[in-house]
Amino acid sequence: MDFLLSFLQVLFWGLYLIAPILLLLFLIINILGLIVGRIESWTKFDSIYWAAITALTVGYGDIRPLHKVSRTLSAVIAILGIMFTGIVVAITVEATSHAFEEHIGSEKIELISKHNE
Repeated sequence: MDFLLSFLQVLFWGLYLIAPILLLLFLIINILGLIVGRIESWTKFDSIYWAAITALTVGYGDIRPLHKVSRTLSAVIAILGIMFTGIVVAITVEATSHAFEEHIGSEKIELISKHNE
């Protein structure tokens, strides 16, 4: 349980500290999605849905841009989405590493010390 609490504490603290950047990326992705939606004559919901699917690099293909400008903006959305996801993954990995060092690492060092005595 201590491991989980350490992990969550570092994870949420990291997300809190980087939240302005994540919110900015999220906002830019949605604005670009709405611009593409306007160019392609999609509804607002479809535009935001498409932007999220594109940013997460899932790309179902049920909705796709047909105009050159829209396709160019979709590449920008994908790059921003990779940045967004990469930041979240990096924070998660750091939180996991911290929790391992704090809980698993110290126990392993104690076991090695007892074994060498």
